[in-house]
Amino acid sequence: MTARDRILSAIRAALPQERPAPDAISAEAKALLTDPDTSRPRLVAEGLLDAFILKAEAIGTTIDRVGGMEAVPDAVRRYLSGHGLSLSLAVEPTPALTALDWTGLDTGTTLAPDQPAALGKALWGIAESGSMIVHSGADTPILLSFLPLHHIVVLQESDILSHLEDYAAQLAERPHPRNAILITGPSGTTDIEGSYVRGAHGPGFLHVILVASTD
Repeated sequence: MTARDRILSAIRAALPQERPAPDAISAEAKALLTDPDTSRPRLVAEGLLDAFILKAEAIGTTIDRVGGMEAVPDAVRRYLSGHGLSLSLAVEPTPALTALDWTGLDTGTTLAPDQPAALGKALWGIAESGSMIVHSGADTPILLSFLPLHHIVVLQESDILSHLEDYAAQLAERPHPRNAILITGPSGTTDIEGSYVRGAHGPGFLHVILVASTD
């Protein structure tokens, strides 16, 4: 008997003799979805915004809150100056960002390999984990989320969802993207001798500009 056969035999022996019917399994799964709050973790704060900020900051994301989209360029300028960077960055070519007044900042929609900073817009934030969702598209090149050292993301406070499955529900109501990116904090790894290396697989700094809801 091979090692594979021994492992499979042990698994079969451990299985219950009476297996539930498929209909019973299906009914149990549907029951869990009837009231999802009974089976998913509680948020770390009562409000979605506070929960998102707490979780995001806990994993190394920095936060800046502004009153409207028109304040985004000044928030970007503050971030770049605070990190000793030149006032230049690649901007995602979506109208919500390119239509802003970028006077005093050197912006372009082409990302150079050595570009230190890039700005993009997230579709949603997830309060449960402090994550953000970015979809690829004609106006949303995915390299902005991976190539620069400093990734700056604009997120509307009204687009913060409670849990990850709430994003799945949103996705079911719209065309699926070619790429859906889940961004949870800056890139980092401890694969090399257990030492934390920041920016190993992507941006080493993640900064979120939260735009207040207008309603």
